[in-house]
Amino acid sequence: MSVKKFFQNAFSDMKESAKAQHEVDKANLAAAKAESKAQWEEAKAMGKPETRKAAMQAERDEQIAQAKQRQADAQARIDAAKGNK
Repeated sequence: MSVKKFFQNAFSDMKESAKAQHEVDKANLAAAKAESKAQWEEAKAMGKPETRKAAMQAERDEQIAQAKQRQADAQARIDAAKGNK
């Protein structure tokens, strides 16, 4: 392979790599913009009392469900330890 051909191939590969990286960078920038906008909209929605109350109630409901599941698991362990299956 000649030196000229070697450099042509090398520069061609670099050009393709740069194009591919540019596409990756564009996709990452678009994702960052979308995430930022979503975060802004969520923050803006939390400024409304009804939205904040609904979010807090949903979180409390989830915590209650988890606590009930833990309680049921603990009772199952107690019954298994006593041999009351």
